[in-house]
Formats: sequence, structure tokens, C-alpha cells
Amino acid sequence: MLPHAPAPGSANFLSAADPARLFVIGGMLLVIAGMIFGDLYAIFILHPNVADIGREMGAAVTAAAAGDADSVFIHFGAVGGFLENAGTKKDAHVHIIHAGFLAFLLAFLQPWVALERRRKLQLAKAFLWASVILPVSIFLIHYVGLVYSPLQSIGWASIFADLSGLVLILVLAVELVGIWRHMRGNGERVGAVRGLDSKNSRTLLAAGLLLVLVGFLFGLYYAGVHLEEHKSRELIILGELLEQVSVQATDAINQGLIAYGGLQGERAVMIATHAHIVEMGLLVIMMAIVQPFVFLSLAWRRRLLWMMLGGATLLPVAIYSELWFGLLAGGVADFAGLMVILAMFGMLIGVWRQTGKMDAKEEQGA
Repeated sequence: MLPHAPAPGSANFLSAADPARLFVIGGMLLVIAGMIFGDLYAIFILHPNVADIGREMGAAVTAAAAGDADSVFIHFGAVGGFLENAGTKKDAHVHIIHAGFLAFLLAFLQPWVALERRRKLQLAKAFLWASVILPVSIFLIHYVGLVYSPLQSIGWASIFADLSGLVLILVLAVELVGIWRHMRGNGERVGAVRGLDSKNSRTLLAAGLLLVLVGFLFGLYYAGVHLEEHKSRELIILGELLEQVSVQATDAINQGLIAYGGLQGERAVMIATHAHIVEMGLLVIMMAIVQPFVFLSLAWRRRLLWMMLGGATLLPVAIYSELWFGLLAGGVADFAGLMVILAMFGMLIGVWRQTGKMDAKEEQGA
């Protein structure tokens, strides 16, 4: 079967001189990297980190019951370190994926940004470099700390994270100025965003919108049914723990810690389910827009489509199932994430082939 050929009327889009190419390919690479990091974090860091926090919390409560104040401070300091370690990993994962989403958005806004092409290419490069430096800096915060920092409370990793975030803000501000100039009639629209006229694009668009809707409904369900109940249960458990500490009831303290950990796990699973449904929906919508530029055979595009939809649907379902099936469901969630990663990687190859063909045409015409 012949590869899918580009539709007429979009000759400039994703050509070598168009900044949209950098944004599309860079955005796909960012999302793929973010999902791979998320899978590795879930497999090798998340569960051991939770176990370490639970162990240190139990030791701190036991020390408090025994009146050993020094040990309490030591154990709570260890808990803080584990929380910082987990928090920086989660933030790095989220920031790199969200930067990828922003890159997609900027790619398809480029025709309406009334700036010189050379300036737009510079902005695209600055955005992508900052999108890489930001999550890497966040990742390093836990390890670098305040070593050789010129400031008392902010380390070098945090400084670079803040600077790269500032670069992203400035790029978005300049892009917004370009859109405003276009709205004022300065400059003409350059390039063309191809319509969602293929069956694959329409299928992905409909599925993505449905996932986003389901994600919002699940968030409404959690807020209306479980949010206040979780808060009330947390206060009850903490109150009982304080009572048991005061009478030094070790067994009851351990049971209370187990109950508190179970509550936090339940809350984290529901929040993660809500977030992943919406994020998978947005990602599927992005891939719907990219479909016309995937230079692969129809059969391969359909395989990648169903792999994408299968993984995007299975991932949040498996995360939610962790409430009942624990690590087994977590393994299924990791497999679903791998399905999405492979589907995106296949589409990226198709986009790369399409841009290569356009470069060849430009060279022949030169």
C-alpha cells in the first residue's frame, strides 16, 4: 500500500523553514519523553518511596509515644526528604508533558503569528530548549539542594528552573503579540493548517473529546461524593492517632497509620485517575490534528490509532483499579502507558518521513 500523501494546499506547513515543524516534532518528543519518565517513576520510585514514607512515619510516631523527641525530628526530616524526592519527580513528569502540549498549540497557531519567519524560528528554538531545561532542573532540585548557591533558600537547580520558566513566559508573550499584530491586519497568514478531513482524524478527535468529558464527569463525581468524606475521615483518623499517642498504645498507633496511608492512597488514585483521563483526552485530540502529516500507509495509521485509543482508555481504568487490585493494576497501567508511547513514536516516524519528503521536494525545486 502506498504511503499517505500530503493533501494539497498545505505545502508550506512543516517545511524546513516553518517553525511549526520544530513545535510539532519537539512537542511529540517532549510528550514521549514525559510518558517514558512517568512509567519509570511509577515502576522504580513511586511504590518504594511510599513504603519509605510509611516506615519513617511509623518510626516517628513510635518515638513520640516513647518520648524520644530527637528521634521524632530525625524521622520527620527523612519523611520530608522522601516527599521532596517524590514531588520533584512528579513535577518534572508533569512539566515536560505540559510543555509538549503547549508546543502543539503553538505549532498550529503559527500561521496567525505576524512575525518574521526568522524570529519565529528563534522563538521555537528558545521554547524547546527551555522546555527541556525546566523539567531537568526540577528533577535535580532534590539532588543539588543549596550546594554553592548564591542564595540562602534557593539552589542552582531551582534558579535554572525559574529562569527557563521565565523564558517560556516571554516566548508565549511574544507569540501573543504576533497574534495581536495579525488581528490588527499586520502581516498575512503564512502556512495552512490542514483540516480534520480523514476518518482517522475524526475518530481520534471524537474519542479525545469523549475522554475529556469523562474526565470532567469523574472529577465532578469525586468532588461531590468523596472529597468531603475523605476530609472527614482524615480528621477522624488523625484525632484517634493523637489519642493513641497520648496513651502510648503502639498496636493501635500502627493500625491508625495503616488506615491513614490507605486513605492517602485512595485519594491519590482518584486524583490521578481524573488527571490521566483528561490528559489522555487532550493527547488524543493533539494526535487527531497531527494525523494528516503522518506519512505512513493507511493500515499502519489505523494500527497506531487503535493502539493509541486502547492505551489512552486502559491507562486511567487501570489506575482506578489499583484501589482493588494494587500492584497488578499498576502493572496494567504501565503497559497501557507503553502502548500510548509506542503509538506516538510510530506517528512521530510518520511525521518525520513527511517532513523529509517535503525537504526533498524543496531541494529539487531549488
